[in-house]
Amino acid sequence: MEKQGARLAKRLGTLLSGLLECMCFAGVIFGWASLVYVLKDMHYFEELCVPAANGTGNGTQGPDCRAQDEQLSLVFTIGSFMNNFMTFPTGYIFDRFGTMPARLLAISFYTGGTLLIAFSTAATALILFPAMCLLSIGGILLILTNMQVGNLFGKHRSTIITLYNGAFDSSSAVFLVVKLLYEQGLTLRATFLFLSACSAWHLTRTFCLMPRWHIPYPLPPGYAYGLRCRRQGCSYRTHEEQWPGLGDGTHEPSDPCSEPGLRGADAGKAPMGKGESGAGPGHGEPPGMSFRACVFSKLFFWHLMWLSVMQLRHYLFIGTLNPTLEHLAARDTALVSTYTNAFAFTQLCGVLCAPWNGLILDRHKRGRSKDGSAKGNHPVCHQLLDPALPAAAPAGAHPGPWCCELPCSSAPYLSLPSCQCLSCLSGGSDSLADLRSCVLSLAVTVLQCVAFSVCASVPVLPVQYATFILQVLSRSFLYGGNAAFLAIAFPLEHFGKLYGLVMGLSAMVSLLQYPCFALIKGPLSDDPFYVNIGLIIVILLAFVSPLVVLRECQRRESEQEKQHVDSPSLTLTKAGVESSI
Repeated sequence: MEKQGARLAKRLGTLLSGLLECMCFAGVIFGWASLVYVLKDMHYFEELCVPAANGTGNGTQGPDCRAQDEQLSLVFTIGSFMNNFMTFPTGYIFDRFGTMPARLLAISFYTGGTLLIAFSTAATALILFPAMCLLSIGGILLILTNMQVGNLFGKHRSTIITLYNGAFDSSSAVFLVVKLLYEQGLTLRATFLFLSACSAWHLTRTFCLMPRWHIPYPLPPGYAYGLRCRRQGCSYRTHEEQWPGLGDGTHEPSDPCSEPGLRGADAGKAPMGKGESGAGPGHGEPPGMSFRACVFSKLFFWHLMWLSVMQLRHYLFIGTLNPTLEHLAARDTALVSTYTNAFAFTQLCGVLCAPWNGLILDRHKRGRSKDGSAKGNHPVCHQLLDPALPAAAPAGAHPGPWCCELPCSSAPYLSLPSCQCLSCLSGGSDSLADLRSCVLSLAVTVLQCVAFSVCASVPVLPVQYATFILQVLSRSFLYGGNAAFLAIAFPLEHFGKLYGLVMGLSAMVSLLQYPCFALIKGPLSDDPFYVNIGLIIVILLAFVSPLVVLRECQRRESEQEKQHVDSPSLTLTKAGVESSI
């Protein structure tokens, strides 16, 4: 009982510390509008400004700083591009080498980025380009390694994944704190040196509250992780690696903690996709689905379109917010500062909005066991728990996993083709319900983005308050829903690579924000109205994704019904008596 309490306390500590990490560090680059205010005041790229007399006669007083705005927008464009584009190689590192190496790499990048900004000056403003790239890559790796924490909390898994993505969105408010401290007299260097020193916190959490490899889903019994772990949890990767004799007639368990050879290069040789690593039967696509098959599926393609068009809308809004506010406020610096602060404050609400999407995704799991399964509901499960059944499994029986509080070694008493009791077989319907729940989540996210885009198109300054609220709501649903969908629709052994690939490909689309910005600043004379209308039309394409998912659900449902009709009845053999199930 004490061990169970300690295990729960450690998992809660991992959850809360991960939430704090994502909220304070992971997505700070998206608070760019607040940092730009500070950088302009510190004269970064000010040499690009020209006197008004030499400008284009736009009627404004003071120098024409459109070139400065474009350069600062380019810094954000490249930084946000790297945030997505580098997710694929970093996702591969996470899948291939495990959590600890990925986090150490993330901490190195993040610390390097904060130190570059800390020691930059107006004369060395070009340092901002590599600095923001390092911050972006480090931040996305931090959240990528944290999203697996949802696997510790079975039926709340999607809620926690979306909560972490909401915290990622809220971290953009960190640059608001930097701006407010700067206005109070604290230098930019001191602030970023403090952020660099926080790497000690990241290191402590890496070694004490995170696994060496990955957190599996569903969790094996007695799973442990972190500095004081024992046996399975210490180096847990896949079910087959825990039981290396699987498939060759030997089933003696191996202790990965005592086998230093089963690390590094050997990790990639494990038969990923046949058993666990979170992608057992019924978790989205078939467990044997290859990475290539996932990438070339209709689900992946239309999900990529869903993410790309809405992400472009958000990135363009963030990257052009400061010049847009200056245009609407007639270059009133105090008014621009007020609206910039309001935007940054609304970003804090991302952590509150994102779990709503998780509740939509997890709504069908209410009333189930803690791991989210329909545990013990079928009468066969209770028959299997009959103490009259032999306690020991026959020779050569499959040693796990555990179902209905009974090891699958009892499966030989069922005429099943593999080691699965009836609770295991219910996984197919569970995964179908998971996928069906994504339809509403995907559609609601598109509706929110359309509403946000419509408000952003209204050239009235007070309306921007409503735009800020809709933007943070839409963005928190967007990224939380993206991660949760990939975890549900595809095998989890490919999650890191798929997450990285979808973010990387969407980054290519996000590069369009810079020509859109140049179009606004040039031919459209600072009026983004027509660009905003065009984006609204493009965003409507995202409605195709939930329709494709719905059709896929209907297809799988019909296949399951056909298999159910064609499959023979299951029988339970007990003491030489056959009873129909």
